[in-house]
Amino acid sequence: MTPLNTVTVRSLVDGALLSVKFEEGRSVSKGELLATIDPRPFEAQLAQAYGQMERDSALLTNARLDLQRYDTLLAQDAIARQQYDTQKSLVAQLQGTVRVDQGLVANAKLQLSYTRIIAPIDGKVGLKLVDAGNIVHTSDANGLAVITQVRPIAAVFSIPEDNLPRVLEKFASDKNLPVEAFNRSDSVKLAEGKLSAVDNRIDSSTGTVRLKAVFPNSDAALFPDQFINIHLLLDVKHDQIIVAQAAVQRGPQGTYVYRVKPDHTVTVAMVTTSLTESDNISIIQGLSEGDSVVIDGADKLHEGSPVESYLSAAHGKADHAWANHKDTSTASAASAAPGDSSAHHGDGQKHHWKKP
Repeated sequence: MTPLNTVTVRSLVDGALLSVKFEEGRSVSKGELLATIDPRPFEAQLAQAYGQMERDSALLTNARLDLQRYDTLLAQDAIARQQYDTQKSLVAQLQGTVRVDQGLVANAKLQLSYTRIIAPIDGKVGLKLVDAGNIVHTSDANGLAVITQVRPIAAVFSIPEDNLPRVLEKFASDKNLPVEAFNRSDSVKLAEGKLSAVDNRIDSSTGTVRLKAVFPNSDAALFPDQFINIHLLLDVKHDQIIVAQAAVQRGPQGTYVYRVKPDHTVTVAMVTTSLTESDNISIIQGLSEGDSVVIDGADKLHEGSPVESYLSAAHGKADHAWANHKDTSTASAASAAPGDSSAHHGDGQKHHWKKP
């Protein structure tokens, strides 16, 4: 998992850290006060800047009054033109000085505001990296704390470049392609989100392209740097025959399964497979709904081998299948003890088949 934004909170001024206001590990809002730095040196600088600006403003006011007097005297030809021009230049000079003073005041106010360190984004703040009482510097590498935005949160994952055209085709027509996040063992769904972006290049060293999905994560089930499995739904195939992948055998003649006949013997059925998801695979040719197929111990069977069945209490109904798998199961997974042969049956119950 990748946070949408990660910010290392650093001080923008040097000074003594007076207090740390945040609680480690909790959520903070943008603009919330996180820490304070001793403001007294910066208040003194601001007072000094104000005093200098007031002094120069008074000089400018006096220079402007003198210029008005010189303007009257010049009209009466009572003073030299040079004296008038000198006074006019002095007024312009003092105007520039006052503008500089205004800039110094604004900068002093800005430096004073930096003594209040606020959260730049919404997110979860980590452990504090500096305790109150320490001297902090703008050059500190670690900063005061790290804030990560976890609502929403992103996941960056890779797919083979051969699958990219289908993803791009679907993404161009639907900007809300659903994505699901599962735990490390791919057994528990953690969150639902949508595809947000496709990278602009293929990694030639791996033959993959990176995709980015975004999850609202309102329940905080996802955590930065957490390992997850991503399921991207491109399409839903209806009325598909689904069997366990263990039922499908491969040999010189092609792909086949052992289908259980009504007389409890097996026959080789050549099949054409389609997409796989988890432990299931879809069959597009060679089987019919309700057929029973051997999923365990197939290496001990041959054409016409007899098998027996017994009913297990377990139920093998499949969930929605992702990546172009059917949305309702026509068969259920079955398992058997080592050495037995078991069959995949379409009534939703586990029938275990073994040699008599």
